[in-house]
Amino acid sequence: MANATFSIRIDPDMKRQFDRFCADVGMNPSTAFNMFVRVVVRDKKLPFEVSSLRLTEQDLSERAADFKAGRNIVTHDIIEA
Repeated sequence: MANATFSIRIDPDMKRQFDRFCADVGMNPSTAFNMFVRVVVRDKKLPFEVSSLRLTEQDLSERAADFKAGRNIVTHDIIEA
């Protein structure tokens, strides 16, 4: 199957950080983006929450305390794309 090209605009510093992350985990940005697209298409949703919610210092402290106590921890299975 032939591949299509997807072009996006991104802040140069963010691109450098993303490139570095991809290299650190042993993949290139194209592979990472393809993984993202496959998960979106498979699940028919973004693989993260989109919200305008702003957490307060108290919210963050409560979440940190929950984490340390082993409460409200969400785990995810690793999938192959």
